[in-house]
Amino acid sequence: MHAWVIWLIAAGILLVFEMMTLTFYLLWLSLGAAVAAIIALIAPEGILLQVSVGCLVALVLTFFSKPLVKRLRASKGFQDIGTELVGKQGVVVEPIEPGQFGIVKIGGDTWSATSFEALRKDELVRVMKRGSTIIEVQRWEEII
Repeated sequence: MHAWVIWLIAAGILLVFEMMTLTFYLLWLSLGAAVAAIIALIAPEGILLQVSVGCLVALVLTFFSKPLVKRLRASKGFQDIGTELVGKQGVVVEPIEPGQFGIVKIGGDTWSATSFEALRKDELVRVMKRGSTIIEVQRWEEII
């Protein structure tokens, strides 16, 4: 298998994980892998060059996007979707076992979720806390 194919597969996998986590960090790694794929097409024997350029692109994007994201978050009218989640009702899509992740649907979005109790599919839950991409939920009936 050619190196550019491997880089392209890595970029695609990172992009899929990015869409699930809603952060920009994996997007930058995905773009770095895509650039490494382009370098692999140009210089198929330059593995060190491919890795170096891919890492450099990911680091530069990460470094320069932080001030932009910080400015965007501080702008007037910006509301982080995560802060609005606390207290909302959701439905368990994939069962949650204590200490393991499941999936909860809130509105039209799905979130990775944890809980201190076992929750079955289709149970109603309330969002108690939100981390970066993972929410903590409790059974809806226990709160009311």
